Amino acid sequence: MSDTAQHTTMATSVGPLSVRTIGSGPPAVLWHSLFVDDHSWDRVIPALSRHRRLVVICGPGHGTSGDPGRRYDLTACGEAALTVLTELGVREPVDWVGNAWGGHIGVVLAGNGAPQLRSLVNLGGPTQAYTGSGRRKTQLLTAVHRVAGPVGFLRSAVVDTLLSHRTRTTDPEAVSYVDGCLERSGAPLRNAIHSISLDRVDVRPLLGSIRVPTLFVTGAEHVGWTREQARADAALVPGGRCVVVPDAAYLIPLEAPDATVKLVTGFWDELAAA
Repeated sequence: MSDTAQHTTMATSVGPLSVRTIGSGPPAVLWHSLFVDDHSWDRVIPALSRHRRLVVICGPGHGTSGDPGRRYDLTACGEAALTVLTELGVREPVDWVGNAWGGHIGVVLAGNGAPQLRSLVNLGGPTQAYTGSGRRKTQLLTAVHRVAGPVGFLRSAVVDTLLSHRTRTTDPEAVSYVDGCLERSGAPLRNAIHSISLDRVDVRPLLGSIRVPTLFVTGAEHVGWTREQARADAALVPGGRCVVVPDAAYLIPLEAPDATVKLVTGFWDELAAA
């Protein structure tokens, strides 16, 4: 296994995307949540890379990836991920592991029958369209960001949503990481918020069409995808399963890395034994 990550930037339909590859073995894709970048996986990469060749994609408008300069959607993000796999020479189906945004993309790919997927782990990716008070709050914060930039109270509001109470009070490294991602944000992040959050469509009609082994995982404090919602969604997927992680909200790989590794590798082991 290679312990050294290989970095590259690839042209895609949603702009130039930063990609890291590390490890060896069957391929797996990691795609992160909105508001943070691919380094939100760093706490789980060492363990997961002992089992898979990881393709870690940084989404448009985040980290060192570019922005297409126009709106895009989850389907376009999925197409971009498949472009990355083609450019890397990945020919076999991949195990898709997505956090929030990445989970949305995985559901769309799997629900549309993409042959490039072997399995799906959706960590905290709601399936319903974004509506109600949460959407109105995000619209307001996005408008503030446009006028004033990533000011302190805005960053705090996002941190309070993305991270559980325990993480916020006992994990200053995680809090600092999320705050830093927000502090460096600009127009590309706002484009991403509109494209894949505010304009997100309901993907629940796709759940019954998923034919790959699927695991849904939500945080106990995830207000956008409660345990009841996640369990109901998993029940719509043939053979789908759901697990709730305590003391986590949206960013499960960052907040609960040990639980994430145990769940993902256990799921992979079951695939190998099937």
